[in-house]
Amino acid sequence: QVQLVESGGGLVQPGGSLRLSCVGSGSIFSIYAISWYRQAPGQQRKLVATITSGGSTNYADSVKGRFTISRTNAKNTVYLQMNSLKPEDTAVYYCYADMRASSLGTIWGQGTQVTVSS
Repeated sequence: QVQLVESGGGLVQPGGSLRLSCVGSGSIFSIYAISWYRQAPGQQRKLVATITSGGSTNYADSVKGRFTISRTNAKNTVYLQMNSLKPEDTAVYYCYADMRASSLGTIWGQGTQVTVSS
Protein backbone atom coordinates (compact mmCIF):
# COMPACT_ATOMS: atom_id res chain seq x y z
CA GLN A 1 0.00 0.00 0.00
CA VAL A 2 1.36 3.39 -1.00
CA GLN A 3 1.28 6.23 1.51
CA LEU A 4 2.10 9.92 1.17
CA VAL A 5 3.30 11.89 4.19
CA GLU A 6 3.58 15.67 4.15
CA SER A 7 5.70 17.84 6.42
CA GLY A 8 7.11 21.34 6.60
CA GLY A 9 4.03 23.42 7.33
CA GLY A 10 3.91 26.10 9.98
CA LEU A 11 3.32 29.75 10.78
CA VAL A 12 5.15 32.32 8.68
CA GLN A 13 4.90 36.08 8.23
CA PRO A 14 3.75 37.59 4.93
CA GLY A 15 6.65 37.68 2.50
CA GLY A 16 8.27 34.69 4.13
CA SER A 17 9.10 31.24 2.79
CA LEU A 18 8.39 27.61 3.60
CA ARG A 19 9.33 24.33 1.98
CA LEU A 20 6.89 21.46 2.11
CA SER A 21 7.93 17.85 1.62
CA CYS A 22 5.89 14.86 0.50
CA VAL A 23 7.49 11.47 1.07
CA GLY A 24 6.00 8.45 -0.64
CA SER A 25 6.37 4.80 0.20
CA GLY A 26 6.77 2.13 -2.42
CA SER A 27 9.09 1.63 -5.35
CA ILE A 28 6.57 2.89 -7.92
CA PHE A 29 6.43 6.42 -6.50
CA SER A 30 8.88 7.70 -9.08
CA ILE A 31 6.78 6.74 -12.13
CA TYR A 32 3.79 8.88 -11.17
CA ALA A 33 2.92 12.54 -11.38
CA ILE A 34 2.55 14.09 -7.94
CA SER A 35 0.43 17.12 -7.15
CA TRP A 36 0.03 19.57 -4.30
CA TYR A 37 -3.47 20.75 -3.45
CA ARG A 38 -4.62 23.16 -0.79
CA GLN A 39 -7.85 23.74 1.06
CA ALA A 40 -8.66 26.92 2.93
CA PRO A 41 -11.43 27.00 5.55
CA GLY A 42 -14.85 26.94 3.94
CA GLN A 43 -13.42 26.45 0.46
CA GLN A 44 -13.00 23.56 -1.95
CA ARG A 45 -9.68 21.81 -2.33
CA LYS A 46 -7.74 23.38 -5.21
CA LEU A 47 -4.80 22.26 -7.31
CA VAL A 48 -1.61 24.21 -6.62
CA ALA A 49 1.08 22.47 -8.67
CA THR A 50 1.91 19.20 -10.43
CA ILE A 51 5.16 17.54 -11.40
CA THR A 52 5.30 14.60 -13.81
CA SER A 53 7.62 11.62 -13.54
CA GLY A 54 9.84 13.32 -16.10
CA GLY A 55 9.96 16.60 -14.21
CA SER A 56 7.51 18.72 -16.21
CA THR A 57 5.61 21.15 -14.02
CA ASN A 58 2.35 23.08 -13.97
CA TYR A 59 1.13 25.73 -11.55
CA ALA A 60 -2.06 27.47 -10.60
CA ASP A 61 -2.04 31.09 -11.75
CA SER A 62 -2.25 32.26 -8.16
CA VAL A 63 1.17 30.78 -7.28
CA LYS A 64 3.13 31.15 -10.53
CA GLY A 65 6.44 32.85 -9.96
CA ARG A 66 6.27 32.29 -6.19
CA PHE A 67 6.05 28.49 -5.75
CA THR A 68 8.33 25.82 -7.18
CA ILE A 69 7.58 22.11 -7.25
CA SER A 70 10.43 19.64 -7.58
CA ARG A 71 11.16 15.97 -6.92
CA THR A 72 14.00 13.70 -5.92
CA ASN A 73 13.00 10.22 -7.04
CA ALA A 74 15.93 8.58 -5.25
CA LYS A 75 14.36 9.78 -2.00
CA ASN A 76 10.73 9.28 -3.07
CA THR A 77 10.17 12.93 -2.23
CA VAL A 78 8.37 15.84 -3.83
CA TYR A 79 8.93 19.37 -2.57
CA LEU A 80 6.96 22.58 -2.74
CA GLN A 81 9.11 25.65 -2.21
CA MET A 82 6.85 28.57 -1.34
CA ASN A 83 8.27 32.11 -1.46
CA SER A 84 6.69 35.54 -1.06
CA LEU A 85 3.88 34.01 0.94
CA LYS A 86 0.61 35.90 1.30
CA PRO A 87 -2.18 35.59 3.86
CA GLU A 88 -4.36 34.08 1.12
CA ASP A 89 -1.93 31.16 0.89
CA THR A 90 -3.13 30.04 4.30
CA ALA A 91 -4.56 26.53 3.93
CA VAL A 92 -4.00 22.87 4.60
CA TYR A 93 -1.69 21.56 1.89
CA TYR A 94 -2.11 18.01 0.61
CA CYS A 95 0.03 15.75 -1.49
CA TYR A 96 -1.80 13.67 -4.13
CA ALA A 97 -1.07 10.88 -6.58
CA ASP A 98 -3.36 9.14 -9.05
CA MET A 99 -2.15 5.55 -9.10
CA ARG A 100 -5.21 3.97 -10.65
CA ALA A 101 -3.07 2.71 -13.54
CA SER A 102 -1.45 0.37 -11.00
CA SER A 103 -4.82 -0.46 -9.40
CA LEU A 104 -3.78 1.45 -6.27
CA GLY A 105 -6.43 4.13 -6.54
CA THR A 106 -6.01 7.80 -5.74
CA ILE A 107 -3.73 8.55 -2.82
CA TRP A 108 -3.92 11.58 -0.50
CA GLY A 109 -1.59 12.53 2.28
CA GLN A 110 -2.88 13.66 5.67
CA GLY A 111 -2.13 17.33 5.00
CA THR A 112 0.07 19.96 6.59
CA GLN A 113 -1.15 23.35 7.83
CA VAL A 114 0.37 26.53 6.41
CA THR A 115 -0.58 29.79 8.11
CA VAL A 116 0.59 33.14 6.77
CA SER A 117 -0.01 35.88 9.29
CA SER A 118 1.73 38.76 11.00
